[in-house]
Amino acid sequence: MNGQDLTRPESQKATGFAGAPPLISLKGITKRFGKVVANNNISLDLYPGRIKALLGENGAGKSTLMSMLAGRFKPDEGYIEVDGVRADFNSSKDAIKAGIGMVYQHFMLVETMTVAENVLLGQEGSFFINRREMNERVRKLASDYELEIDPAARISDLSMGEKQRVEILKLLYRESRVLIFDEPTAVLTPREAFRLFEALWAMTRLGKSVVFISHKLEEVLAIADEVAILRRGKIDAEVPRDKILSKADLACRMVGKEVLLEVDKEEVEIGERVLEVKNMTGMGLRGINLDVHKGEIVAIVGVAGNGQQELVEGVSGLRKPPEDTIFIMNKPWRKFFAEMTWNHSMSYIPEDRLDLATARNLDLVDNLLLTTRQGFTTGSILKRDKAASIAAELVKEYDVRPGRLQALAWQLSGGNLQKMVLARELYRQPHLIVAEQPTQGLDISATEEVWNKLLEARKMAGILLVTGDLGEAVQLADRIVVMYCGQIMDEFHVSDTDKLDNIGLLMAGVRE
Repeated sequence: MNGQDLTRPESQKATGFAGAPPLISLKGITKRFGKVVANNNISLDLYPGRIKALLGENGAGKSTLMSMLAGRFKPDEGYIEVDGVRADFNSSKDAIKAGIGMVYQHFMLVETMTVAENVLLGQEGSFFINRREMNERVRKLASDYELEIDPAARISDLSMGEKQRVEILKLLYRESRVLIFDEPTAVLTPREAFRLFEALWAMTRLGKSVVFISHKLEEVLAIADEVAILRRGKIDAEVPRDKILSKADLACRMVGKEVLLEVDKEEVEIGERVLEVKNMTGMGLRGINLDVHKGEIVAIVGVAGNGQQELVEGVSGLRKPPEDTIFIMNKPWRKFFAEMTWNHSMSYIPEDRLDLATARNLDLVDNLLLTTRQGFTTGSILKRDKAASIAAELVKEYDVRPGRLQALAWQLSGGNLQKMVLARELYRQPHLIVAEQPTQGLDISATEEVWNKLLEARKMAGILLVTGDLGEAVQLADRIVVMYCGQIMDEFHVSDTDKLDNIGLLMAGVRE
């Protein structure tokens, strides 16, 4: 995480809870979705003053298990105990009353309401709090945990990173005894992530129990007291942190084989320019100049909310940019989109995989057809059987689990859904790829696969990569562009180690 020391200081360690009984016990939990067994006879204890990391490959059942603990799903078999007493949760409200709160991968916010209204929504007595006091409470809470955000901002106007901060603030405001975090650092900078860790450590010192779901193994090693590993819906192992020797050891325990998370970045010939942004001002952006050529990856990095989203929306066609500022495949923006074909053109892999990249209530075949329909039609006839055959091949090639074409998008884990989106968009053989957070929420093995797919795609396309993972930018990119407050702070080749060392300052808006 860009040199940040993640080690928990002695002063941050929780004491006085040795021998305490568990706050929560899961007893023989089983959950099925049709023929798919998501969780199979799982038993797990959560103790006060401790952080339990929950690890597993995409589709292992982590989110399903925690969703039952948080009251979203009911187990088909088994039960949950709270303070040694059986508790049956019929809704999230029941879990909240029992002192359990969760931040989900897919955010649960009311888009038309403000940050403060979302944080206090459903809280006792919030109806009688005036707007000024509501905003002040949330502003103080955000300041206390260094999760700065405007309490009066409307959710629909926020970036994904900012929305995640609102979800975390909801949990902190609730003061739950058991706090579940599902990939909480996915869109945070290294400094923000460490501040979150400090908040979690403070919670454990007060006797709270934390469940931390993450695919970032260095974070797990830094923050966890013990690690529970799920594999194919079962608890494969529970390991104390001090028994884990290294990141490689943890990765091997999780996926059952050695994974290095390193890629062979072979040289690819740089070809023609496929994207040019010329002095783009407007839409919250100032004087943006940028180009991408076939054969290269250009990574955009920065704290969420600093213009990356606006730039991507302009390039990908979601928003109309100022005239004569964006040129794609040597065509002005308007002409390009007027003449755009389904293949050999541009592919967009959005950050919001559930509601923008896919249609949550459609199956995998129909989700494939969302951007490839022209390739499966003759006149007015849709060749759905052919599309199903291609979808089956892609599911197998990209190891999308559970592997059933009839599965709806919302039934897939975040990582498996992302693999399906990537498979669909690369199938189109694009000349320009716009990829937002392409490995967010993916396990270490899947991340390595995606990295290799993107590097391979350089042979046919230029790639504009927007990522909050600096390690990913360094591994994949040829050039790195740092954005702050809607402008480019600097652009440099990935081999420039001096610039890389100062990237944190650039992300904070500081030029040397």
